Amino acid sequence: MKRIILQKPVKLLILLAGFFITNALIAEFIGVKIFAFEKTLGISPFNWNLFGHQGSLMLSAGVLIWPVVFISTDIINEYFGKKVVKMLSYLTAALILYGFLVIVGSIYLVPADFWIADFKDQGVPNMQTAYATIFGQGSWIIVASILAFIVGQLLDALVFEKLRLATGDKKIWLRATGSTLISQFFDSFIVLYVAFVLGPPQWDLSLFFAVGTVNYSYKFVVAILLTPFIYLTRNIIDKYLGDKLSKKLKKEALIG
Repeated sequence: MKRIILQKPVKLLILLAGFFITNALIAEFIGVKIFAFEKTLGISPFNWNLFGHQGSLMLSAGVLIWPVVFISTDIINEYFGKKVVKMLSYLTAALILYGFLVIVGSIYLVPADFWIADFKDQGVPNMQTAYATIFGQGSWIIVASILAFIVGQLLDALVFEKLRLATGDKKIWLRATGSTLISQFFDSFIVLYVAFVLGPPQWDLSLFFAVGTVNYSYKFVVAILLTPFIYLTRNIIDKYLGDKLSKKLKKEALIG
């Protein structure tokens, strides 16, 4: 067992899988916050006008690191193949559901009397209400998040594989960035449609398309900007594995 764990491919997979799962979980849990993009950067609002809706760019905090999650998927796919990506995607979805269930359960724990008013001086009159409001996401949002994640991940792995079969070991940017752009398009709109159109808020389609377009536009730009990071990470991994082992893993990953 010790020898297996010490093998470079195993250590690499543990590192990549841990980074992937951690970022996916964090993205889900910070996604309850909606922030003003322009004000965060300290610039004047763009006052965008899309599908009849106008205002500042409002984004879920979760979108900040979702591109990192999909890029991680591509790197894992590069060295370990689509089957490993699918396995990690299902595992992560199960862990996200588990995390939500634990948090919902914690909401129903009877709070200590002193804790409820512990932060009154800081503008939080009731900590239990604040805790339940922030972490008590509705069932529609939970279902939407997990469904969008699974569809996005499986689509990313599929597109990546098809592009890799077509390009071989060349054009890394095409298969990595291309698969991310396609998968994140579906991820962005699925989560909004299930959570806010089918769900209780029942947004009209114009608002759905407006918010979805803003969210995807952000992910699109970030995915492009992260392209050099893919090459840098790949070079670091190749040096760590060595030329022979690196080529072997990539060949096996391509075969599946």
